[in-house]
This record gives sequence, structure tokens and C-alpha cells, in this order.
Amino acid sequence: MALLALGINHKTAPLEVREKVAFAPEQLVDALEHARASGRLREVAILSTCNRTELYCSTDATGLDALLQWLGDYHHLAPSLLAQCIYAHWDEDAARHMMRVASGLDSLVLGEPQILGQLKSAYAVSQEQGLAGAELGRLFQQTFAVAKQVRTDTAIGQNPVSVAYAAVSLAQHIFSDLGSSRALLIGAGETIELVARHLSQAGVRSMIVANRTLGRAQALADSVGGRAIVLADIPRVLAEADIVISSTASQLPILGKGAVEDALKKRKHKPVFMVDIAVPRDIEPQVGELDDVYLYSVDDLKDVIEENQRSRETAALEAEEIIARGALTFMRQLRELGAVDTLTALRSRAEVLRDEALEQAMKLLRNGKPADQVLALLASRLTNKLLHSPTIQLRKASADGREEMLQLVQELYQLSDSADAK
Repeated sequence: MALLALGINHKTAPLEVREKVAFAPEQLVDALEHARASGRLREVAILSTCNRTELYCSTDATGLDALLQWLGDYHHLAPSLLAQCIYAHWDEDAARHMMRVASGLDSLVLGEPQILGQLKSAYAVSQEQGLAGAELGRLFQQTFAVAKQVRTDTAIGQNPVSVAYAAVSLAQHIFSDLGSSRALLIGAGETIELVARHLSQAGVRSMIVANRTLGRAQALADSVGGRAIVLADIPRVLAEADIVISSTASQLPILGKGAVEDALKKRKHKPVFMVDIAVPRDIEPQVGELDDVYLYSVDDLKDVIEENQRSRETAALEAEEIIARGALTFMRQLRELGAVDTLTALRSRAEVLRDEALEQAMKLLRNGKPADQVLALLASRLTNKLLHSPTIQLRKASADGREEMLQLVQELYQLSDSADAK
């Protein structure tokens, strides 16, 4: 059996293909059972996110074609379509790929941390179904350990590399406790959705979402436990906001200097952090001239992001070295397991020979044979029994010209070291 990582991701397939191959959470248990039965798999786990669907398996050489056929059948797609955008990694390459995924090196956003949690969830589901055995279990555990080391020993995830995340990170530098801060988000598009999610993860519990259409604002507000308003209501709530982040498609500014001045008076000049991600700008540049206002534009964030991206790329090189060592260590451990059955059989055979020799020795002692003679005879017989079969096989190997067998025995018993010592 071999380890296989089979997948499709944002690098190999467009969204319209990825979404057809994705597994919804409620599908995973059924999919795992069908995959094992149809794909000739001994162990299997499935990772499915917006950017990738991957299967990690323990299978034989025929498993790839069978698994590809199953994946196509399950999602009602032609295997030929999948073959154009699928990738497959075996054994050490599979381990290295999985460790790169867990460490965020294969992500759309370099170093993003969410993927590790998603991998842990995939492993947990597989475990619950009894489909993550010794091989996959060891692979996942080694992967988690390597990903943790990457996070600990490199700067791969320390700095933001998205506009939304950079905005929230700046807020964390200004406010010591985001949990007590209130945020006003202007807009309800993808960027503001990401901002809302990052703010929520950072501890912000009070959010107001303002948008041109109330329905869109309400949907986003509901997802983060906030409240929704229309743009016209912003002056009424502006004084409540410690954090204001705006990203709309408006061609004219939404927040002017006068409105902010009024809000600051009501706040008794308590500082306000503002980020204008929009192009054209949503917040008049003159707002930044006001005392107690920290205003950042999208260009300010881009400078931060570009510098952080460079630092992550440097960290990624360090992470690759950690991953290479981790994959090598895992394969060594896996190969060591391959010797267990042989070692068990060898020890069992030696114990049988020992027991036979000991029984003969005990019989001689019961018959009155002197103990020193019995011990000498026991040692001689045991040595002969243990070496009888290896001696015959080594002589045969030598006669056949199989020098590697002789060299292996010398290495196993350190015979060359003994000869040098003499």
C-alpha cells in the first residue's frame, strides 16, 4: 500500500470546476464510505474548501484510476474533465504536499492560518468513521507537528497580506481591547464581508453595517450579530463608532469632514479609527486633518501588505526547509514500520530455538549432568541453532555472487567494526 494525495485547487481549476467537485459538510460521511468502497482504499480523508478539494488515501497502484473514476461518478463529471486539472502525489511527495497545505504555503493567500483548522476537521471526520488508520493517522499527526513548527519558527503568518486583514490589524494596534470597541462598516461587498469576519474573530461584538440596500446590509449584519442601516442613517450612528471601515462603489464621498466633526463633538473627542478601502474614496481626505481621527487609505494598506508579502515570501523559504525535513522524517518512520512484521517473526523464531535448547538443558540437569557442562552445551547448541539457517543462506548467496547479502550481514552485526578492532 502507498500514500496518495489527489486533488484539485485554485491553481489547477477555475471556480466553476472547483465548485462542482466540492463536498458539502453534510456529504462528507457518505462520500468517505463510497470512496473507500469504490476507490479500493484502505484509509481515506477528504478536505474540501472554497479553494481546494483533496483526498488523502492509503491505496495500491491501481487506486489512482479507481479514485478518479469514483470522484467523477460521485459529482456526475466526466473523468476526462477532472484529469485536465487534477494532481496526484505519492508517498514522500504526498506527505510534503499535505504539510505545505497545512502550513499555508499552497494557499491563495500565502501563510493563511484557516487551512490548518480545516485539515484537522477533515481528519476528525475520517477518524469518527474509522477511516483514518495507522498510516493516515501518522501522516496527519506529523503534518500538524510540522505546521505548528512552521508557525512557531517562521514569520509566515505574522503579518497581514489582504486589504481586509490589514485594516483589522491596524485597528488592533490602535485599540488595546477590540472586544469593547464598536465598528461601523460601510458597504456590504466581499471586502467588507472579510472585514466583518476578521473583526469578529478579533473580538469585536458590536457592529453596524450600512449599505445602499438594507437587505444586503441585514444579511451581513445577521452573520456577525450586528444591526443594519441604510447609508442615509450614518450621521445618526456615527458617534457610536470607534472603528469605521468603508468599501463601496460610490463615485462620490459618503463621509464628509462636517459629519465627522459633529460625531467627534458627541464623542467628546474620543479617538476614531477610519479605513477607506474604496476607490474612488468614500471618506473625504480632509477628515484625516481632524484631531482624534486616524484615517488610512487603501494605498496606506497596500504599502503594509507589500512589505508583509515580502516578509512572508522569505519566511516561506524557511518553511520549505522545515517541511522537507518533516516529510523525510515521516517516510523514515513509515519505512521503520515496514520492518515490524519481520522483526516480530525473527524474535519469535529465536524464542522457539531458545526454548528448545533450554528444554534440552533442563533435561540434562535433571539427569545429573554437571551444571557447567550443561551451560557450555546450551551455549553451543543455541549458537549453532541461531546461525544454522543464516550460514546456509550466506554460503548460497556467496556462491551466486550476491555480495550485497554479505555486506548487509556485516552491517547488521557490525562485523567490519569487530575486524578493525582486532
